[in-house]
Amino acid sequence: MTPTDRNDQPAPAEVTVRRAVAEDGTAIATLYSSARAHAVPQMPPPVHTPEEDLVFYCRRITDDEVTTWVAEADGEILGFALCTPTFLDGLYVRSDLKGQGIGSLLLDVVEATHPDGYELWVFESNIGARRLYQRRGLVEVEHTDGAGNEEKAPDVRMAWCPSGSPRSRS
Repeated sequence: MTPTDRNDQPAPAEVTVRRAVAEDGTAIATLYSSARAHAVPQMPPPVHTPEEDLVFYCRRITDDEVTTWVAEADGEILGFALCTPTFLDGLYVRSDLKGQGIGSLLLDVVEATHPDGYELWVFESNIGARRLYQRRGLVEVEHTDGAGNEEKAPDVRMAWCPSGSPRSRS
């Protein structure tokens, strides 16, 4: 990881990824709420309060069908990826650390733990995230008008299907 960033925040020297535990819920929810607030206008404004985010993430990371990975340095959570067996349900990095490889590091883990591929939804307006996913080999498979999401904002379903995988598309 390089120590430069467009936000002039130095990259942490040693970033590790581990599976989240229940005690990480508050830090994950706080990071999510902050990242969503700072992502406007690339993403629509959040529709939930930080308190609602806290309840959601504390419940979600303890769900047996969900795996949450956290990237951390010096005991501080810098980003997280929340996955089901077939979907990347969320990937968020602290807003002052974007562009330093933390999202890519989390995607490395997602890909390693989803060898048959995975899908995700991304807002159409989130060009930076879409570019990251495209660089990682995800392809756009569906565009919607947003009627199916809470924000009612156009979104894109993307898929990562490694070659030779049973889920690969030609």
